[in-house]
Amino acid sequence: KQLINEKFYDGTAIHRIDPNLGIIQGGDPLSKGGDPRAWGTGSSPYPNVPAEFSDIPYDRGTLGAARTQDINGANCQWFITLKKQPAFDNKYTVFGKVIEGIKNVEVIMMAPTQEGSERPSDKVVLKSVTLQPRANFPAQ
Repeated sequence: KQLINEKFYDGTAIHRIDPNLGIIQGGDPLSKGGDPRAWGTGSSPYPNVPAEFSDIPYDRGTLGAARTQDINGANCQWFITLKKQPAFDNKYTVFGKVIEGIKNVEVIMMAPTQEGSERPSDKVVLKSVTLQPRANFPAQ
């Protein structure tokens, strides 16, 4: 919430598209510019967030905290699943769900990637990210 309120994610790019896993990944501040080979390695100025696990499974539309090899290594990057990922359950923190706009994620998933890479061929930029009160959405 703090990073969204600070507009940290505005102008960042989706830096990973993996159709085999069915995930897109973003949230790296380095993706706002600079060398695309470094995208996916950036972090926020804040400490990492300790892992939190729940009984919420990684189904289609789940928003998860990307992390380093360290289970407590989540910082600012995130991913969205487009298909069930039971291998992620209790290994990556779930912190959200796509309520509206999953078709946008599907469009991003179909974007061409650089040969031999999961990096999009054309930059896919998040213009802005906002939080909406849960009361604005129907019960799931």
